[in-house]
Amino acid sequence: MTQNEISRLRVINQTIDKVITNQEAAELLNLSERQVIRVKKGVVEEGPAFIIHKNRGRKPKHATLDETRELIIELKQTKYEEANFNHFQELIEEHENIQISYPTVYRILTEAGIKSPKKHRKRKTHHRRKRKPQKGMLVQIDASPHKWIIGSNSFDLHGAIDDATGEIFALHFTPNECMEGYFEIVRQIISNHGIPTSLYCDRHTIFISPKDDKLSLEDQLEGKTVNLTQFGRAMDELGINIIKAYSPQAKGRIERLWGTLQSRLPVEFKIHGITTIEQANTFLAEFIVKYNKKFGVVPEDDTPAFRSLDSNIDLNHILCIKEERTIIEGSAFSYGGRYYQLIKNNKKASALPKAKLTVLTSSKIGVRAMYSNVVYDTKQLEERPKKANFHQAKMKTNKSKPSKNHPWRNNSDKKTTPSFKESLLYEKEDIELDNILKDLFNSTRAWV
Repeated sequence: MTQNEISRLRVINQTIDKVITNQEAAELLNLSERQVIRVKKGVVEEGPAFIIHKNRGRKPKHATLDETRELIIELKQTKYEEANFNHFQELIEEHENIQISYPTVYRILTEAGIKSPKKHRKRKTHHRRKRKPQKGMLVQIDASPHKWIIGSNSFDLHGAIDDATGEIFALHFTPNECMEGYFEIVRQIISNHGIPTSLYCDRHTIFISPKDDKLSLEDQLEGKTVNLTQFGRAMDELGINIIKAYSPQAKGRIERLWGTLQSRLPVEFKIHGITTIEQANTFLAEFIVKYNKKFGVVPEDDTPAFRSLDSNIDLNHILCIKEERTIIEGSAFSYGGRYYQLIKNNKKASALPKAKLTVLTSSKIGVRAMYSNVVYDTKQLEERPKKANFHQAKMKTNKSKPSKNHPWRNNSDKKTTPSFKESLLYEKEDIELDNILKDLFNSTRAWV
């Protein structure tokens, strides 16, 4: 008998001995008078055991079966060993068809001596920044290195999360944090949703030039600026504002996302048999839909802040590296230690030498060039065009041979044919003879 039951029995005995009334007992026990009378009658007829609850020692009808408890413990120790308790409850409901609540899972596993791999630290109280009111108004981007596939090496996951809804807009794996990875998540955002108003990022040199903070006040007053990075230039062309964060806590929404994904994605990859980056990138589209359905929230304003991309704009010609070069002979240019030629309709395009062009490079488009606001394909050359033409001319000269009837081949005419020097001598003698005749003619006229 518990202490509460002992106290209740003492009050009921006082009512039986008429020390206190039923109304006073009801006030002490926080029961109605009808309940006091019922308990009082039971104690008189059955004794003090009537106070003890009748279900004590019995197994509840809704209790988890022993077989289910053993299966849950076995699954947590084998198939879903790396999953945290919350994710584990979702997985066994989805893949094992075990309908059970999270508190029950927590109780079963903790009673079995199993601890969650995701330990909770004491949270520090801090001011939370209010969410943006519209979807697409502010998108946080970042990358996280981690051993995303269990048993493999570490590689980077680039991601973008909406500040208003907490929904994932894009995810992409690459071996390292790089500009191509960020270009890909921007491409996913624009393709699936539209052009966001602004991006919130850290001060990595992919986003911000290292010289950004080195301009003095005098330089800024004089109008001096720092050149944009390739990523910054692309965002400027798209009209997307870049906001710089000065601490990880400032972009806490995406930092917390990494904790969730580092806990969930490796387990999901293990379940689906994913072992390569390519397979993982293919799976991410399905995962994003499931994640947003579970964790996404409704924004304050239902009107999204995205802008649509102009149909005349090729996104691949913006999300790339752009560098300026000078055209040389043969509508060609030098880039990366190699020579390329402008191609239009599978033919060499015409371009003025010493004119400027912009080289566009990325894994999506290869090497292309923009000349006079027109984007051309390119063809790699083995050597500089001018040198190639010289060798071709030399080869043609060597191949041309005198005919059989040519005077050089006729030995009989060799003595009669004057040499080059002899022809010059004959020419000088003719000129002198001509001058003598002219003088004689002039003198004859004067005499007449």
